[in-house]
Amino acid sequence: MLTVSAVIPLYNGQQYINDAIGSALAQDYPVDEIIVVDDGSTDNGAFVVRDLIAKHPKIKLITQPNQGQASARNAGASASKGELIAFLDQDDLWYSTHVRLLVQPFEGETDIGWSYSNIDEVDVNGEMVRNGLLDFHPNEHPKRSLHSCLAQDMHIFPTATIVSKKAFIEVGGFDERFVGYEDDDLFLRIFRAGFRNSYTSKPLASWRMHSSSTSFGAVMARSRQRYFEKLVRTYPDDAAMMRYYVRDLIAPRFTKSATDDLKLAIHRKDRTGQLAALSQISAFSEFLAPRQRIKIRLGLWLLSYGAGRAAYRMAPSFIVRRFHAITSM
Repeated sequence: MLTVSAVIPLYNGQQYINDAIGSALAQDYPVDEIIVVDDGSTDNGAFVVRDLIAKHPKIKLITQPNQGQASARNAGASASKGELIAFLDQDDLWYSTHVRLLVQPFEGETDIGWSYSNIDEVDVNGEMVRNGLLDFHPNEHPKRSLHSCLAQDMHIFPTATIVSKKAFIEVGGFDERFVGYEDDDLFLRIFRAGFRNSYTSKPLASWRMHSSSTSFGAVMARSRQRYFEKLVRTYPDDAAMMRYYVRDLIAPRFTKSATDDLKLAIHRKDRTGQLAALSQISAFSEFLAPRQRIKIRLGLWLLSYGAGRAAYRMAPSFIVRRFHAITSM
């Protein structure tokens, strides 16, 4: 049997960590160790883990000053002894067959970098929101082309993956500069290193989505900016090979993400969020093809014109719909 190390980053997750660890202990393919990395928590989450260690010796606790989720995952992976690393976020849960089904693709294979599955979305109370979340986001699964990895978010959730430790070490683990997009960045680098991946369409875990998740807010937006800049440096347009990675894939992807943020910020009447999203739209759109760039500028003018009118203050959703109609790519 292949050895598996579960790695769980912990930051102020006192209310969730017991259930997360419980789901790792309940696997029908037992993990060899469960490494919890307390990333400078200020609540009692670490005490919950210590109580569990007294009953389950395979649980280990590492503590470090707060350095972010990517750093915590790297620390856990570095301390792990398994051939495979199974990541689990503190507020998520594995179903009982998660490890067994995701380990299967590695058996007898040496070039698998990671295996992953579909995932269910649940709310803050753990109640179902969407069964099979990835079915609602058309994408290429498993990942077979650089085009699909760059053109849109990869939709690979760490909680729903098992990674070869060999591949993880070879590419240098998570990039700790990111708080958000660190998962896309990791799996893209593993793909580019020549490792294959395997996908299971059946949901094998649940992902808890709530307002404190890293998918929300200014932190995610800043990370998006950093990741965009990294991709532009790494995959510049190559006219000689007729490969326009930035113009045709990266810039449209990130411009769309920023416009989605703008729509949400307007809905929430978040002026700071609106300004941040507008700034990113302007920056990302500079890399678009000329015709698309003109459409974006026209859309931005419409927003700035509408913002000064009483009609905008009364019905901002109308202006946003017009903006999307003009800028759709």
